[in-house]
Amino acid sequence: MSDTVIRESIEIGGKTLTLETGHLAKQANSSVLVSYADTVVLVTTILKKANEQRDFLPLLVEYREQMYAAGKIPGGYIKREGKPHDREILMSRGIDRAIRPRFPQNMIDEVEVIAFLLSYDMENDPLTLGIIGASAALMISEIPFDGPIGAVKLGRINGNYVLNPTNTDMAQSDVDILLTGSNNEINMIEFWGKEIPENEVLTGIKTGLAHIAKTEELQRKFAANFNKEKVDYTKIIVSQELYNDIEAYADRLSDAIFCEGKLDRKVQLSAIEEEISNLMNEKYPDSEIAVKQALMDIEEKIFRSRVLETGKRPDGRSEKDIRPITCEISVLPRTHGSALFTRGETQALVATTLGTKGDVQKLSEMELEEEKRFILHYNFPPFSTGELKPLRGPSRRELGHGNLSEKAIKSVIPPENDFPYTIRVVSDILESNGSSSMATVCGATLSLMDAGVPIENMVAGISTGLVEENGKYRLLTDILGLEDHFGDMDFKVAGTDRGITAIQLDLKRKGIKLELIEETFERAKESRLAILEKMRAVISKPRSTVSRYAPKVAIVPVPHEKIGIIIGPGGKMIHKIMEETDTNLEIDDKNSTVTISGTDEKNVKDAKDMVLGLVEEVKRGKIYRGKVVKIVNFGAFVEVLPGKEGLLHISELANRRVAEVKDVVNEGDIIPVKVIDIDNQGRIKLSLKRAKEELEENNKRTE
Repeated sequence: MSDTVIRESIEIGGKTLTLETGHLAKQANSSVLVSYADTVVLVTTILKKANEQRDFLPLLVEYREQMYAAGKIPGGYIKREGKPHDREILMSRGIDRAIRPRFPQNMIDEVEVIAFLLSYDMENDPLTLGIIGASAALMISEIPFDGPIGAVKLGRINGNYVLNPTNTDMAQSDVDILLTGSNNEINMIEFWGKEIPENEVLTGIKTGLAHIAKTEELQRKFAANFNKEKVDYTKIIVSQELYNDIEAYADRLSDAIFCEGKLDRKVQLSAIEEEISNLMNEKYPDSEIAVKQALMDIEEKIFRSRVLETGKRPDGRSEKDIRPITCEISVLPRTHGSALFTRGETQALVATTLGTKGDVQKLSEMELEEEKRFILHYNFPPFSTGELKPLRGPSRRELGHGNLSEKAIKSVIPPENDFPYTIRVVSDILESNGSSSMATVCGATLSLMDAGVPIENMVAGISTGLVEENGKYRLLTDILGLEDHFGDMDFKVAGTDRGITAIQLDLKRKGIKLELIEETFERAKESRLAILEKMRAVISKPRSTVSRYAPKVAIVPVPHEKIGIIIGPGGKMIHKIMEETDTNLEIDDKNSTVTISGTDEKNVKDAKDMVLGLVEEVKRGKIYRGKVVKIVNFGAFVEVLPGKEGLLHISELANRRVAEVKDVVNEGDIIPVKVIDIDNQGRIKLSLKRAKEELEENNKRTE
């Protein structure tokens, strides 16, 4: 790279977006420093020519957050950045999904894109900068790339869309939209919203398109400073003779591709592919990869032409048909909630676990929230697709699908004050043939309701595919894995009957127009409402109580100045409550609350009463059930609330002369007493006789 620093800037969203190169990371194929306010991301690219044949593009995208970017030191013992957090992996996936469709379709050279967060003001989104920086870095490099890709983020406050909102803005926003695209087309959408109607989401996308164009223009202006020639990329060479020989089997391949049933299709297609491969490898030695590529190209051509011409799909459905759906709940006896959602050959087993305050997830230091009380995890074991693979930790795909499903559901999760539980949902995909993330959304809704979580509304999701050529297209509702593989689009939309809660759009083509997005929304809404009806037929509202196996939890708001009283000297009081009630108490000093949890509901209630007693002020004229703690010659001291005692004078014991206090009460007795006075020094005067008189009078009235 040149030692000359090249810099271009524009104003967008009230701040300056700057691209710069020529100063940092000059041994990479290209590097771009992207800055917006005080958030700065360095993006580099590296190209390695293929030294062997392969049938895919080995694109590796890595996003990493350096803790010094926000003036922080990593937590833990080691004190250095280690393996990527989920947040970093999700950011990496976001950049990857935006740029991948713009590489040559048959390129097999290795490309690595690395984005480092170097400075973070904890306000401006680094992912948007990472996408713009990756696109710009690829454009000024010799790496073949059909850019630019523009990107913007949108929030919405009081019904008005806000461009590139700060994190402070997002705390008030009811949507979170990330859009990427070019030439007035969209190629990726990430959306979260609080049940937003389709027309309002479209308004946001229209708003974003105009600003995407500004980030495209910035990159074009930036790239105009360079005259780098794009290198000739390595690709799989398939001779016309080989292609023609395989195409002779097109009818048999077509019959196998359009065989109903995934397993039958897999058996038939594998058999004919093996037969063709053996014949071709014998006729064309050392052409194994070329044979695989030709087979895939011909199968894709067969699939796309037949779908476009007839509208019929491999499993016999029409464009709008949803596969058969079955919903089951309470399928696991000891979980707090469970559901089995099956749609065709995609099946999700979803379990809900309710925990206490101590079970919340502690987030990484770069995230704005410190903890999460609603967590959704997605697992994709190899047997779900009939494959044999070792089980390892969660893949990037699993993290991405889990994050999408979690976004779809989190809008309807009740606030902690209404439902004081930590909630973990786990989706195990037992069978997969397309859109298992949307099956997870449906299964999670059922499982949460089975667990007694009072969710505000039911959520369902569907994925819509696309096949388009030469101006003719077909939208495919509820796509199969094969349709995702050979099609142009995987457009996932989740929501309630009131609106959309999550969107994820991935394309294999360069982009789609707004009109096609609108049509997809209409199709997805129709399908979503139909699925919700199926789900409501099984369970129409959350169970009224949580499972008997779930912990019992209560949150008690307390005055901040009273927290010390609950803890007591050296923790004496809080430990006393826990021991006497067999519960666990957790103090949230920040929110001035006490969370009480235990296995027995009565014990939790008793602990709650004790906490309330500690913070409650004794009121004049009120009757309490107090405990006699000490007898003296002139009366007795009675504890009316934990730690609060009053004097019951001998004259207030009864409506007669009492010679000895012990003639009426003894230490340890639980008696009703009325507060008759509280003096300026806070000393409490009690009466047993007046309490009895008032209670007797009340009893007569009720009779």
